[in-house]
Amino acid sequence: MVAMVDAVERRPTVYHEAVSGIESKVSLKNVNVHYGPKQAIRDVAMEIPGKSVTAFIGPSGCGKSTILRSINRMNETIDIARTTGSVRIDGEEVNSRSVDPVVLRARVGMVFQKPNPFPKSIYDNVAYGPRIHGLASAKSDLDDIVELSLRKAGLWDEVADRLDQPGTGLSGGQQQRLVIARAIAVSPEIILMDEPCSALDPIATAKIEELIDELRENYCIVIVTHSMAQAARVSQMTAFFHLGDLVEYGPTEEIFTNPRDSRTQDYITGRFG
Repeated sequence: MVAMVDAVERRPTVYHEAVSGIESKVSLKNVNVHYGPKQAIRDVAMEIPGKSVTAFIGPSGCGKSTILRSINRMNETIDIARTTGSVRIDGEEVNSRSVDPVVLRARVGMVFQKPNPFPKSIYDNVAYGPRIHGLASAKSDLDDIVELSLRKAGLWDEVADRLDQPGTGLSGGQQQRLVIARAIAVSPEIILMDEPCSALDPIATAKIEELIDELRENYCIVIVTHSMAQAARVSQMTAFFHLGDLVEYGPTEEIFTNPRDSRTQDYITGRFG
């Protein structure tokens, strides 16, 4: 009987209703991910609102990056990975065979932990996506997309006079903003960020955080971070993962000031992690 009560108490707190009047953009239901025989994610269900920042927090190996990659099917690039359950964007099942993963990943951009600009010019880094997706019919259109994307990424004023120079020649923080500009250039609806600041210094991190706050006005952003301070600064919703389970999910202020699960409390107060 005690075991049954404990199981009930440890069910994750999941918010399914609209948050602050914002409807759900991404809906996950009964999502399970296996790497070979090992189960990395168990029965995750959550509703992620649009035009906001949702942070995934938890100790290393808890599954937060795995669940992030399930949104744009990046787990498929790992041979032994297998995903079950439902992931929907605006009601459309992303795991359907009719969904082209290349098109999906243009709709759902991704920024990784380490800045990864292409070995091309700054201009060509940003223009790459629009070119392959046929988003510009003329050079002038492409020029406009590149400039607008760099402006949205807060990088235009720093690189406008050297667009023909290699993107790899930029500083780490500038490279990460270039990668964000590259993601924006194909007009995504969602931007996934997997530890985007972990390789950056505090000044560059502050610039990325300011950028995230600006971008949420137009995009649904989901960020994985080991920094609870960063999650508290940039996100409106926070999900805490532990050992493959979604333990608790809700408004960031509530998660950090009044968590409902003792494991969440222990993690944010530094008792483990």
